[in-house]
Amino acid sequence: MDFNKLLTVTFTLFAVIDIIGSIPVLISLNNKTGNINALKVTITCGILMVVFLYAGQPLLKILNLDVHSFAVGGSIVMFLLGLEMVLGLNIFKEEAGATGTLVPIAFPIIAGTGTLTTIMSLKANFEDRYMLFGILINLVIVFAVLHLLRWLEKILGKAGLIVVRKFFGVILLAIAVKIFGTNLIAFKK
Repeated sequence: MDFNKLLTVTFTLFAVIDIIGSIPVLISLNNKTGNINALKVTITCGILMVVFLYAGQPLLKILNLDVHSFAVGGSIVMFLLGLEMVLGLNIFKEEAGATGTLVPIAFPIIAGTGTLTTIMSLKANFEDRYMLFGILINLVIVFAVLHLLRWLEKILGKAGLIVVRKFFGVILLAIAVKIFGTNLIAFKK
């Protein structure tokens, strides 16, 4: 096992997943839904990532979609989440139960279009074992952050949470616009 390859895959996925930057969104959604099931979200994200590792391209072809369409759809959801964070709006309905856990937390916040597209891209350069270990390491980090949300909320405090939430809301808006624009241009080709 080449440690450098594993490190490259792990850090690339960590940067794209951006679980640390998602803390304000996750805390906000946790407060809305009552409680995020850290294990359920982690398992769902793991399933999505592994499915996309092995069947991403064929699955999109079966649905008559391409990666660009997938990315544009995910970017719209990310944009709406960013608006919620920055403007204090309530765009997503507060539904109790699994919906708050699976959408938008598992997808598109954690295992979003960027993550799934990155997995398909990395697969071209790295063997499956590096991809699987990189995904597993990131899932452990995701679980730890989700499990410690209440503690992180206490550490940040109300004022800190508002500042971080608005800051990362703007970043989420910018990422969504970039993903949208980049993939919209691909439709012209």
